[in-house]
Amino acid sequence: QIALTYIYGIGPKYSRDILAAAKIKPTTRVKDLTEAEEQKLRDIIDKDYVTEGDLQRLVTNNIKRLKDIGSYRGLRHKNGLPTRGQRTRTNARTRKGKAIAVGGTQPKAASKT
Repeated sequence: QIALTYIYGIGPKYSRDILAAAKIKPTTRVKDLTEAEEQKLRDIIDKDYVTEGDLQRLVTNNIKRLKDIGSYRGLRHKNGLPTRGQRTRTNARTRKGKAIAVGGTQPKAASKT
């Protein structure tokens, strides 16, 4: 069950679903699988699930489409900001990157003449 989650696009839930469809116990280790069971897993994943490169390409194309049509979410992606309504006045550091210090606003000292 855990080994399947190393495949991009398959999480714990899909992993359980795939194993149930293949009639394999979730506790079975990969090294103990027979060749037939491995082939059954491959067939189910190829037939029913979008994984790895195909899924990454799909996500990238969706983001590119949002940017091209100029939607609000597309603009947020372009500017590197959160797209799902989170606050950005504080937090959002993961998306915005390292904080940049802004110069102080102290009044200039009067010069001696």
